[in-house]
Amino acid sequence: MRNDITFQSNGLKIAGHLYLPDAPAGSPTNVPVDGPRPAVVVGHPGTGVKEQTAGLYARRLAENGFVALAFDAAYQGESEGLPRGLEDPAQRVEDLKAAVSFLTARGEVDPERIGVLGICASGGYALTATATDHRIKAVGTVSAMDIARQFRLGADGTQDPAVFQGLLDAAAAARTAEARGAGTQSFPLFPDSEEAARAGGRHNFEGWEYYCTARGAHPRSTKVLPWSSVDRIGTYDASQSVPLIGQRPLIMVAGTEAVTSWVSVDAFQRATGPKQTVWVDGATHVDLYDVEKYVETAVEALTGFYRASLAETAKHIEG
Repeated sequence: MRNDITFQSNGLKIAGHLYLPDAPAGSPTNVPVDGPRPAVVVGHPGTGVKEQTAGLYARRLAENGFVALAFDAAYQGESEGLPRGLEDPAQRVEDLKAAVSFLTARGEVDPERIGVLGICASGGYALTATATDHRIKAVGTVSAMDIARQFRLGADGTQDPAVFQGLLDAAAAARTAEARGAGTQSFPLFPDSEEAARAGGRHNFEGWEYYCTARGAHPRSTKVLPWSSVDRIGTYDASQSVPLIGQRPLIMVAGTEAVTSWVSVDAFQRATGPKQTVWVDGATHVDLYDVEKYVETAVEALTGFYRASLAETAKHIEG
């Protein structure tokens, strides 16, 4: 059962989909479903929306007995905020915490048994949110990416640092243009043709294929980024906060063929508490968004992880 919901984050209305397990049709949305259950907040990738991979994972977690919440980040999808498409790490982290706050007030949810799952860029944001919000009892990632290091170092970690300096130059020029009345300055995140996407390599092509074709495209996924996102992203570092997660459990799911897997390895090495990495054989970064055989492996691992780490209400989801 899926309910359309909203909640506030830094004064902005955030739109979400709340997935409830085994709720009979027509039942009230604010009463327990077989007693308070464990819940998982699911964050979407950069430029994504709740109807894409975040919604897929939320639905699958609900099918396995969890209350699950997928939502559009501020400035994106159906959520409020201008300029549209802005990627602001501080706001993104606050959105996750606000989603946790929303769940704590729901009758279906045990407020002491809330976890977070971050996909791609939300993987980095989920680590930061968990580090400083002790209401989050367990954290998982799928194809985790620290968006700042992606911009600074590239998806594979080998980008010439001069590239990011050029992006900062362009961001500064865009802010000046906006101050002079030119309106929001943005740039496209994906090539405008399959040929150009393939020329950028496998990772770039798969991102283009997911967001720009029938495979995963959604009309509310902006596929552009305001230039003012770049300098906001520049000083963010998801990895620094990982030790603060402490003894709360961590799971990181990554594909063996993902060029971004180094981010998961780095975060895993920094974690000091119970932790596990699940390597999905043959999967790339984007494969884990929607390719059924890889998603199935990820969901199976995540279900076992959240059942164990949110154990006191596991009795509600083991039948």
